[in-house]
Amino acid sequence: MTEMETTGGEKETLVVASKTKDYIRKASGGMNTSAAVMNMLSEKVRQLCDEAIARAKSDGRKTVMERDFE
Repeated sequence: MTEMETTGGEKETLVVASKTKDYIRKASGGMNTSAAVMNMLSEKVRQLCDEAIARAKSDGRKTVMERDFE
């Protein structure tokens, strides 16, 4: 089990559901958001973070910086 998994083997949600749903509702003029969206967004965030971590490591840093996400 990785640090990001729960005891049931499920991955932890990395986005704030209420904030995401509120943003989508306001930006779209009232659309609702499926619960499964949080899992998909969390996976995208994991991918972006993994890529940024790799960039920081390749630069010999132990700190992930905003430029690692570009």
